Amino acid sequence: MKNIAIIGAGTMGNGIAHTFAQNGFKVNLIDISEASLTKGLVTITKNLDRMVAKETITEAKKEDTLKNISTFTTIIDGVKNADLVVEAATENCDLKLKIFKQLDETCSENTILATNTSSISITQIASVTSRPEHVIGMHFMNPVPIMQLVEIIRGYNTSDAVTKTIMELSKTLGKTPVEVNDYPGFVANRILMPMINESIETLYNGVAGVHEIDTVMKLGMAHPMGPLQLADFIGLDVCLSILNVMYDGFKNPKYAPCPLLVNMVRAGKFGVKSGEGFYNYSESRKAEHVSSQFLK
Repeated sequence: MKNIAIIGAGTMGNGIAHTFAQNGFKVNLIDISEASLTKGLVTITKNLDRMVAKETITEAKKEDTLKNISTFTTIIDGVKNADLVVEAATENCDLKLKIFKQLDETCSENTILATNTSSISITQIASVTSRPEHVIGMHFMNPVPIMQLVEIIRGYNTSDAVTKTIMELSKTLGKTPVEVNDYPGFVANRILMPMINESIETLYNGVAGVHEIDTVMKLGMAHPMGPLQLADFIGLDVCLSILNVMYDGFKNPKYAPCPLLVNMVRAGKFGVKSGEGFYNYSESRKAEHVSSQFLK
């Protein structure tokens, strides 16, 4: 594999593009928004600059990485000659199905189609294509250039050959791939999201405050980041979406999202990306935990 197409220039997409490009792959980064592409490239450049400052890469490596990335605003142009396409669009099932249907119609019959979804069924996504054996999940962790794990999710029809190819490819990126089966939330989010949801329930029920809950989990359970702060970094809207997928998939009330999470998302409090979630990320009040206004 030499040519990789990444769909979506957001947090995950630009991180995946950075990782492939840094490891010598030619990357086409695709997004319908020119502004998103520009922002994505700025983020990649800043992250590379940090690596240069820490002397983990050279300035020459940084320049080579950036040269490996081209940008496109249409799928039809961006996926030409792609050996692998990794979709990293918003965690929205209808959008992903639309994208995969278009990829199936556009890409070479040998192109492997991967999705970075963190919860949506690979089998369902594959069902809109004529090549379900070539569809697989590659769930990277955020921040992609740093985190070692990649969940490799087999759909019902994903072939052994495609699974082996993607497992080996992940290793060439310096990642540790772990193969899992296709059930809502896979492994990472099936375990993580109920913990985050229970942390929000603990806040909602007035057991303790934001700072106190996160401190208990950091100092008592040796977590590098408290669950409420982690939820802010993931995106509260993303957390809600994943919980809804698991609740719909299992019909088990333990996956039902906390009303506080629902209200915060309705109010546009998504975490870091909106500037406020359980913590406030504005320059004047950075990392300050927010008031209890949403508990009313």
